[in-house]
Amino acid sequence: MAAHAEDRTEAPTPRRRTEARTKGQVARSHDLTAAAVLVVAFVALKVFGPNLWGTLLAVMSTSLSPQSPVRLDELPAFVGAVCLAVGKLLAPLFALLFLAGIVVLYAQVGWLFTWQPLVPSLAKINPLSGLARLFSVRSLMTAMTSFAKLILVAVVAYVTIAHGAAAILHSVAFGFHDVVRLGCALTFELGMKLSIALLILALLDFAWQRFRHERDLRMTKEEVKDELRSMEGDPHIKRRRRQLQLQLAMQRLHKDVPKADVVVTNPTHLAVAIAYDSGTMMAPKVVAKGADEIALRIRQIAAEFGIPIVERKPLARALYDAVQVGQYIPESFYRAIAEILAYIYELTGRSKAAARGELVGAA
Repeated sequence: MAAHAEDRTEAPTPRRRTEARTKGQVARSHDLTAAAVLVVAFVALKVFGPNLWGTLLAVMSTSLSPQSPVRLDELPAFVGAVCLAVGKLLAPLFALLFLAGIVVLYAQVGWLFTWQPLVPSLAKINPLSGLARLFSVRSLMTAMTSFAKLILVAVVAYVTIAHGAAAILHSVAFGFHDVVRLGCALTFELGMKLSIALLILALLDFAWQRFRHERDLRMTKEEVKDELRSMEGDPHIKRRRRQLQLQLAMQRLHKDVPKADVVVTNPTHLAVAIAYDSGTMMAPKVVAKGADEIALRIRQIAAEFGIPIVERKPLARALYDAVQVGQYIPESFYRAIAEILAYIYELTGRSKAAARGELVGAA
């Protein structure tokens, strides 16, 4: 197991990260969300607490005042009104806590919605896998974190209470309101210190979760090679595919190039075979074209069948880029092609004056 972990020396690829995220495997700390919400709750109580407390007292005083007795038949409506008033007071606080939880969770993992973690898996109920997880380093770290929380809560609680011990001892001489005020102040101080301490501990836990997640995603060199091969295709398969494509192209050349009247080259890199018959074609047509090996084969077939080869570098490049095989040549090339055809017909003695005149007239 250790040797297998040591083999994972490569950083995870974007595809592996995406697959892990799709499965719900992300770095996050549940403690961080809870601690952040706790801090926000105490800050909100500090800001809105006095007004909230005063309003609640007013509602309760009005509701329970002897001057406004409630009959038994009015009790349901009375309870509903009180609950509605209290709900309106607490709704902004709960909404703020909910928003804080969403923001902290989004800051950890971003927007993520997947059902994958809910899919049943035999590995999750396998006793052997459960025992392995129980005695793993991950379980040990979880236990240590829980123990650290317990120690931290105990220390913070002891220091806070010890700091306010004198006030607590003298509270026997205080009035009711002073005792309540002291109790609220000590509770807020203790809660705020505990929440901040838990937040610091949760940030450390989140850093550990990030480190562990990155370590779990690491890949072996063979896995990286396999993934690149699957994404880009096996080099042997790609080579074989190119060979087949070249063979098919060569087979088409043997059928199409003999139909050409002229082959325009640049002179060795590109070759474009052109055919024109005024009786059946409305314009000259590219019957074959190619570069490098295909261009060489086009010239060889043209020489084999006695088809003239004309070197026109700019024209060959323009035709190769602008016209696909089987397409008619655009009108902008008519004059250049007409001059080449006229030269070819004059050179070979073939009588196609009518076709030549028609093409030049169109240009």
